[in-house]
Parts: sequence; structure tokens; C-alpha cells
Amino acid sequence: MFRIAHLTDPHVGPLPRPRLKQLLSKRLTGWYNWRRSRQDLHDMELLAELVADIHAQKPDHITCTGDTCNIGLPDEWETSRVFLESLGDPACVTFVPGNHDAYVRGSLEGLLKKVAPWTRGDDGREAVFPYLRRYGSIAILGLSSAIPTLPFVASGRVGSKQTKAAEEMLGQLGRDPSCFRIVLIHHPPHVGGAEPGRNLTDAKRFEAMIRRVGAELILHGHNHVGSLAHLEGPRGPVPVIGAPSASARGGTLTHKAGYHLFTIDRDETGFLLQAELRGLKPDGTVGGMGMLSLARIRQSHEKPWAPHR
Repeated sequence: MFRIAHLTDPHVGPLPRPRLKQLLSKRLTGWYNWRRSRQDLHDMELLAELVADIHAQKPDHITCTGDTCNIGLPDEWETSRVFLESLGDPACVTFVPGNHDAYVRGSLEGLLKKVAPWTRGDDGREAVFPYLRRYGSIAILGLSSAIPTLPFVASGRVGSKQTKAAEEMLGQLGRDPSCFRIVLIHHPPHVGGAEPGRNLTDAKRFEAMIRRVGAELILHGHNHVGSLAHLEGPRGPVPVIGAPSASARGGTLTHKAGYHLFTIDRDETGFLLQAELRGLKPDGTVGGMGMLSLARIRQSHEKPWAPHR
């Protein structure tokens, strides 16, 4: 049995005071949006409570799918490193970047220098995507969809080179029937997963890759809402699960701060997957908010994953 926590989009604050020169770019609109509303939406005390709850569950591994930064300021890179340190040792925590981490040209490179150990693959390389981490029968594949974009655009792209490398890794891992493959990416990787201007622009290529080689679980962020979709794989549907922002104080129940705690197990029929949503409850405390049903991965005739009521 393996337990893994997935959180995303913490948007760690407070936002450092930028210099005028740093605002002569897309950062100007981001800084204005932060001052106008986002600083009230993303609550750092709540984020600290969420992290404490994660540690209290004692997962075997923690994953973070991006947007530790807000507008990609150099001071935010160090803040991101401190946040990842609060999650745990790089050997037990895996990170992939989001669009806010690549807010302007040079932001992503600066961040990755600070948080490189949390992106280290089993081959020893850091900040090279895709990368692979193995934990017994669990294989975690980290992808980057983070690219700098124009103002008011928050789209992402994996790219042909990265997709080809990911396909080779997933294909090789898939030959081992005892391997459970988890793909981490910031943007929803399926067509229609986000509206134009916020979507993964090469989602069709990603979908085609999964159809050929498959995976057992895909985790993403970006939309700031808990979500469930499926991509067709060669052995049946692959769950694609998004989590809400880890620091969001406002919004509907599905938008409020939360994370997913997955339990991966096996029986004679294959893998069993169970998920619990934990986060900000209506009474203002942080805790369990409900379970999702078990899924039998690689069993193409099983019922698809659905919320358990």
C-alpha cells in the first residue's frame, strides 16, 4: 500500500514589493490583480493548516503541481523553496511548475534553480522534464507545461520533445504489470479541460500519447477546483484528477482550499485506488471532506471512477 498527497496552486504570499523595473512587463497586470483581490483569496494561515493536516496523515509521498509563485519575482523563488521545505525532504516531495512560475521570461529558470532538488529524477538530473522517480511499484513522471505567455493568457504547452520522451518512459514502465504510473502536470491535460487562453494548447497530442501507452493516474492543478475526467488508455479509462488551490479561502465548496490523499493498493484483480478530499470545511476547520470510490485500474470493463455518495 502506498499513500500519496496531492496539492496544487498554493500561490505563496505575501507578494514581495516589486521594483518599478520589474513591473514593466506582464507582471504589472498580475500585481494589480493580486492587490485587487488575490491577496484576500489566498490565505497563508490556511495554507499552513493544510500543510499541517497533510503531515498529520503521514503520506508516503507529497506532490505539488505548480504555481508556488504569483508573478514570478526573484524574491518569490526563495519563498517557494521555503514552502517546499515545509512539505518535506526532496526525496519525499515532488514538484512540477505552473504558469505563474513561468510568468515572464526567465522566471521559470530562476525558480527551478532554487527548487531543483524537488525535481530530481532517478538519473540524478534536476529541472529536466520529463523526469522519473520510482518508489517500489510506484512510478512518478513529472512534466512541465509552464511557459511564459502574453498578458491575460495563462495557457501551457508540453511540446513534442517532452511528449515523446514521456511516451518512451510510460511505454517502458507499462511493460511491468506491477508498476503504477502517476503523471504530474500543472494544466488539465485533456481537450476542454480549461477554456481557451488557459488551456493546454497541445492537449490533443497528450491525449494521443496516453491512448498509445496509458498511465494509471494523472494529477493536475490550474483550475483551482476539484475535478474528475478520464482519458482513454490502451487498457481502459485513465483517471485525470484536479485539486483546488491549497490556499483558497473563498469560493464554493469545490473551490475552497483542499488536497487529495490517495491510497494505492493491489488485490488479485489489479490495482485499487481510493481518494479522500481533505481541506477547508464549512465550519472553518481543516479535515476530511469525503471519499471517492475505489477504482480498479487496468480493468477496462470496470465502472469508471465516480464520486461515492
